[in-house]
Amino acid sequence: MFGICNLAIIPLRIEPSDRSEIVSQVLFGEHFEILEQFKQWSKIKLQFDNYEGWVDSKQYQIISESEFHQLSNDVIVLNADLLEYITGPNNLLLPIPLGASLSFLTHSDINTANFNFEGTKISGLKSKKSLLNTAFMYLNAPYLWGGKTPFGVDCSGFTQMVYKLNGYKLLRDASQQALQGEALSFIEESEPGDLAFFDNEEGNIIHVGIIMQDNYIIHASGKVRIDRLDHLGIYNAETNRHTHKLRVIKKII
Repeated sequence: MFGICNLAIIPLRIEPSDRSEIVSQVLFGEHFEILEQFKQWSKIKLQFDNYEGWVDSKQYQIISESEFHQLSNDVIVLNADLLEYITGPNNLLLPIPLGASLSFLTHSDINTANFNFEGTKISGLKSKKSLLNTAFMYLNAPYLWGGKTPFGVDCSGFTQMVYKLNGYKLLRDASQQALQGEALSFIEESEPGDLAFFDNEEGNIIHVGIIMQDNYIIHASGKVRIDRLDHLGIYNAETNRHTHKLRVIKKII
């Protein structure tokens, strides 16, 4: 079975319970495979990044296998505004966040509610320099574990969505993203838009950010913020200390 998110943002949980940890979010228009389905909960696998988790069975719409494959082959079209609205019959007004998927609006067999969108759309590959312009749209967004929107985002959700809005695919977690791209030996080799990864005392990748010009980095820590980057890691000028230990820099584009 297959489904599509027809609400603004729904939580993707690690276990089938309202009290379970939220590991990611499913944004409006994202489609997925349903791996298991019960009365209240469904285990799903997102088509975009193959990320798995549990969602409330009342919070999505069933689509056919052919519709799923059509969407998977479509050019990805996303909402490019911080907050926009989908309109429909009976005065329906549905808010959707930056990065919500609009690809299904061209499918009459999926668009059962006759949704309309009049905001700004974005699709296709953008230049590498566009990444930071997109990243700035998330500036000061509060940190939220599992979040993927300007209303709450975690470090890897931030990097994934920035790249997605520019036409590139990153996996969901920082440890997964660290396996992508080409490793660089020195900060001096990096360009704005490259990714910097940071590890903990056990050597596990736990954080990621987007490199800017002049040894700055934009990343989600407490909020999406800009800090200094050096050979040791991220230096927070407000607290006068390093907050994250640099592990590797990756060039994705």
